[in-house]
Amino acid sequence: MATADFLPPFMFLLLFSIFRTTLSTNSPDITADQSALLALKSHITHDPHDLLATNWSTRTSVCNWIGVTCGSRHHRVTVLDLSSMDLTGTIPSQLGNLSFLHSFNIRHNSFHGSLPTELTNLHRLKYLNFGNNSFGGDIPSWFGYLGELQSLPLYMNNLSGVIPSTFGNLTKLQVLYLEQNNLQGK
Repeated sequence: MATADFLPPFMFLLLFSIFRTTLSTNSPDITADQSALLALKSHITHDPHDLLATNWSTRTSVCNWIGVTCGSRHHRVTVLDLSSMDLTGTIPSQLGNLSFLHSFNIRHNSFHGSLPTELTNLHRLKYLNFGNNSFGGDIPSWFGYLGELQSLPLYMNNLSGVIPSTFGNLTKLQVLYLEQNNLQGK
């Protein structure tokens, strides 16, 4: 009789332990995504509409932040769209930690400076739009290592130099806009 009374609580604990282990291995950990986006927020020097200042808060889930979309399966950041928000700032290297990102759009803002090489970590990236900003320097050759890239508008910036030969690696690229920069060569 004592064995029969012990069995149901033991089974419950065993099932609870298995369920908790399964849940913890599948639960999303977007701490890295949140840190990357907060780094971006700290690099924004002008946010005239207070879009990020009032909305990007640790009190709410990253997936509810303006311009951020998370995937339904992994609950990780898959889309970052800050286009036409009149933002001024630079791109921090921490954005390379958004490992599930497949679309990154910051067109029609005033981002400037150079682009961090850590963005090469964005292996899932298919759509990247940095058009109509103020990025300067040579077009980074590392764009050619984003093998899934299908669209790359870089128009209306201050990019200079030549188109990197690594762009030949972009076998899936369908859209490339480079007009209104300071490019040279063939």
